[in-house]
Amino acid sequence: MQNYNSNIVKGNHAEENDLRTFLDGSVRSTVLLRSCAVGLGTYNPGWKWSAHAGAQTGKSSENHIGYILSGNMIVKDSNGIEIEVGSGEAFEVGPGHDAWVIGNEPCIALDFIPIKNC
Repeated sequence: MQNYNSNIVKGNHAEENDLRTFLDGSVRSTVLLRSCAVGLGTYNPGWKWSAHAGAQTGKSSENHIGYILSGNMIVKDSNGIEIEVGSGEAFEVGPGHDAWVIGNEPCIALDFIPIKNC
């Protein structure tokens, strides 16, 4: 619960109602803070943004800032350049990207979405 009389804002993914389930059963919850939203996703092996998130929303990918807690993912930018990111690594990629989980374990990741006009 947020206390708007304080300069401190907190949230807990386990208590939030904003849970999104993707087409393949992967899940992502979001905690809304004052200046950014923090997402926590568990992406199943084989999950792919374009196939399981973009196809569900009908939207193109936007700038993305992420941090991998466990597992591995390939991130491909709009120029076709691919990098592997894994546990303990942060990344940022511009609009028009794609990403997918590699390996046999889920990829657990945080993402940070700045809130405009805060």
